[in-house]
Amino acid sequence: MVRPTKTISTLAHIRDILVLPFTVTVILPYFIYRPYPIYLSNDLPIRVVGVLLSIFGIALLYRTVSLFRKQGEGTIAPWEPTQRLIVVGPYRYCRNPMITGVLFILLGETFFLLSPHLLALAVIFFLTNTIYFIYREEPGLVLRFGQEYTHYKENVPRWIPNWKPYPGFSK
Repeated sequence: MVRPTKTISTLAHIRDILVLPFTVTVILPYFIYRPYPIYLSNDLPIRVVGVLLSIFGIALLYRTVSLFRKQGEGTIAPWEPTQRLIVVGPYRYCRNPMITGVLFILLGETFFLLSPHLLALAVIFFLTNTIYFIYREEPGLVLRFGQEYTHYKENVPRWIPNWKPYPGFSK
């Protein structure tokens, strides 16, 4: 299915990054975080795990956002959806690596700050996105991309990555 190319401005990409992942990983945690009296004899290993999770999440988020801009010809926001199905990079292993990246950032913040409030945010974020993907996003992708997306969906898991990468769509 050939679609006309639509150029998305850099400003639109920045806007959508600020509205979506930045709000979830920076603004909401800022308002939700409350110091919680968790006393551990040595919390350094937990905090290091938090930093590592956040770094991994940021790298994954950066990679997927870049793919949306370069390969998908759209932004990460549902109001400026991609014009092409992305089945390269981390998308060869799981269908939602961008959300996984944001989840890793939230979990990293949870461990670094030892915050059950941020853990609750991460759980709510995950559940909300799971419901959204099942009932809204995936049916919309089937309508937009047809058999190509259906084949992809049948071969690539939503959250837990495959060890073997998706080879792509073959007719």
